[in-house]
Amino acid sequence: MSFLNRRHFMGTLATLLASPLFTRLAQAEPDHLDLGAGTAFSWEGLCAEARKQAQQPYAPPLSPDAAIVDRIDWDAHSQIHFKMDHALFADGPGDYAIAFFHPGKFFPFPVKMYRLDQPLENEHARTEAREVLFDRHLFDMPEHSPARELSHPSGFAGFRIQESRSGSGPDWRSNDWAAFLGASYFRAIGDEYQYGLSARGVSVNTGTQDQKEEFPLFTHFYFAPPQPGSREVSVYALLDGPSLSGAYHFTLTRNKAVLMDVQAELFLRRDIAHFGLAPMTSMYWFSDKDKTFQEDWRPQVHDSDGLSLWTGSNEHIWRPLINPSNAENPKGSHPPTFEWGLPIEVSHFSDENPKGFGLIQRERHFDQYLDAVHYERRPSLWIEPLNAWGKGTVRLVELHTTEELYDNVVAMWVPAAPARAGSRHSLRYRLYWQADEPFATTLARCVGTGIGRGGEPGHRLPGVHKFEVVFQGGELFHLPAGSAPEAVVTPSRGRILSAATEPVPNGQPGLWRALFDLAEVKGSDPVEIRLYLKRGNDTLSETWLYHYLPT
Repeated sequence: MSFLNRRHFMGTLATLLASPLFTRLAQAEPDHLDLGAGTAFSWEGLCAEARKQAQQPYAPPLSPDAAIVDRIDWDAHSQIHFKMDHALFADGPGDYAIAFFHPGKFFPFPVKMYRLDQPLENEHARTEAREVLFDRHLFDMPEHSPARELSHPSGFAGFRIQESRSGSGPDWRSNDWAAFLGASYFRAIGDEYQYGLSARGVSVNTGTQDQKEEFPLFTHFYFAPPQPGSREVSVYALLDGPSLSGAYHFTLTRNKAVLMDVQAELFLRRDIAHFGLAPMTSMYWFSDKDKTFQEDWRPQVHDSDGLSLWTGSNEHIWRPLINPSNAENPKGSHPPTFEWGLPIEVSHFSDENPKGFGLIQRERHFDQYLDAVHYERRPSLWIEPLNAWGKGTVRLVELHTTEELYDNVVAMWVPAAPARAGSRHSLRYRLYWQADEPFATTLARCVGTGIGRGGEPGHRLPGVHKFEVVFQGGELFHLPAGSAPEAVVTPSRGRILSAATEPVPNGQPGLWRALFDLAEVKGSDPVEIRLYLKRGNDTLSETWLYHYLPT
């Protein structure tokens, strides 16, 4: 699993204002960029190129002056600023200019950027593409920057989309709303104007102990001219990696939140053991339920606190995230470990044609974090399939961390059918970057999880743990006086003691909690606990599903 240094990466985003297909032909443009010669481009042609690549041996990209690029670390990279007067579409058409990232230690591979002459009306339409030619003079940098030592043009590392040039919001020159940088990673701000978790184009052998993870790269991006007055930006991309190649079309829409429609055509070079589609990656260190493992003064530190699932059978599931412990259990055995010797937990949620899933940040109050980086403003990311995905699993990978600097959680869709060499996979989905899940439900939602010693004060029970699960909303607002919901609790092993519900005694309407003790758990294997509230035959809440690691 990739470790991204998140705090530095988000600081970089905030402060930073393959084979040669084209030959250089200097051509002055309104945005003061030099463009290469024109060549035919179409969506069909991009898919054909991806298919052709997959039929050939993989050629790893080269990083010119690799030793120099390796010296452009986080600090040096954050001091290199693209000159906004040279942004693509800085003078139109449309409202959204495209700025570019300089390569650096963590983004060393050159990525080709192209401007399309015309937008494509359909998959058969054709236009011309012209390469945006890299020039170091497009960037401001300190006199001592290692980037000044590069001997020849190396190519851009990625791009970002600036805010509207004609809107009343943040200044477009210093604020962006989407960024693609590093391998196949990309991210967007939500309606709270914060970057947080990331999405990826594809996942190959992520979080496996028997296969080395691969990181396919977006090697080419193509930008269609925006339409005047439109909130959409259309971007095409070519992806390549040791096991597969692919063509992508991103339609990004800037509303209060950010929406992205993704169309992907993937072609496999070789068999893939763990083939993850529509992956997303985030950071979870600890929350209040993990207080016995805290190593920090803040109450909580995470970009996402749970995985939300809306299954094909119409069940709503909330799975709180965990940080697998590296502590030895009482019998002396250890949890499974990843390639760096770190504990890892992998969970699978079988489904058929899911309605959606996402990594969500539900804790939305500053006093829950007390951090100036404002974790309460980090966006949630929800994925809605736009075509039938068939049978498969949502795979959740959770890796142990002792810091907030690294992404340690990945969620993805894994098709049930084996990923075989020569196969083609077509995928369409929509990403919602916003504070809350996009589809309202009448069910009460889980808003809190607590874990502690079992029993009661003065009468603690050895080997027993108490759980508190808090629900809010839905029909809980309308329960008749004197009635209480029933908690339906099912553990995969062990025994439930004294399950009960009660209104949370804080005066807030529609806020109930279920309390129960879990006993007779033998061994160190995880316990899967399911809980939901009902009244009679009516389900009142989403399903709380917890992956409990006995200690």
